[in-house]
Amino acid sequence: MTDSIDLNQPDNSLTLITIITVVYNNVHHIKGAIQSVLLQNYPNIEYVVIDGNSNDGTLEVLEEFKNQISVLLVESDRGIYDALNKGISLSNGEVVGFLHSDDFFANNDVVGDIAKVFKNDKTEVVYGDLDYVKNNNKSIVRRWKAGKFSQRKLNYGWMPPHPTFYARKELYKNFGGFNLAYKIAADYDCMLRFLKKDIAISYIPKVLIKMRVGGASNKSFRNIIQKSQEDYRVMKNNKIGGFVALIWKNLSKLQQFFRQ
Repeated sequence: MTDSIDLNQPDNSLTLITIITVVYNNVHHIKGAIQSVLLQNYPNIEYVVIDGNSNDGTLEVLEEFKNQISVLLVESDRGIYDALNKGISLSNGEVVGFLHSDDFFANNDVVGDIAKVFKNDKTEVVYGDLDYVKNNNKSIVRRWKAGKFSQRKLNYGWMPPHPTFYARKELYKNFGGFNLAYKIAADYDCMLRFLKKDIAISYIPKVLIKMRVGGASNKSFRNIIQKSQEDYRVMKNNKIGGFVALIWKNLSKLQQFFRQ
């Protein structure tokens, strides 16, 4: 039997990090996501789970772990970004990050590694690399190696992997959360609003998150087109990049297949 941390007994001497999981009808993977959080070695985690009124057995899994989840909200929502905004509003952590219900941490030290970087009071955003893995056996399909940040990269469509993106909650208060006008690209928009500001950003050069392939943005050709259209709107609204940047953004994904 593997021991897990008690998330309801935070250590107030350490930075409180809130991890938010949003789920709707994902009974096959939600348990793995929850266990991935509970097995983190970092002792000061607030775990917030938002369920959109699942009816496939997900609620029964959540019931199993309810005493180890700091905040559990079950109610209908207007989609994933609405649910993420609810999670942010319910969070008490100084730092906020997300673990989607299909994803899991690369190892049990990820949150601790993130917390070490946030020990520098000037650090406002931390991100790292991400592996896309197969749905069944978790073997690596491709690797998103983000690289170091520079504002110049934003003009070429660069963005960090959102599941690895941890930010001080103050940024959400100052610059806003997820814009519900976007159905697929609100995470890109939110990160751009933060990253284009003069803030301290740190990169952890290793894989932090394992993401199962088949997300909303690339599960069909129609969704790929919608994602590109929304990305272009995000660039225009944030006055960063343009059509050429959109092309570079999409082409840059090809190198993920050759990075191991």
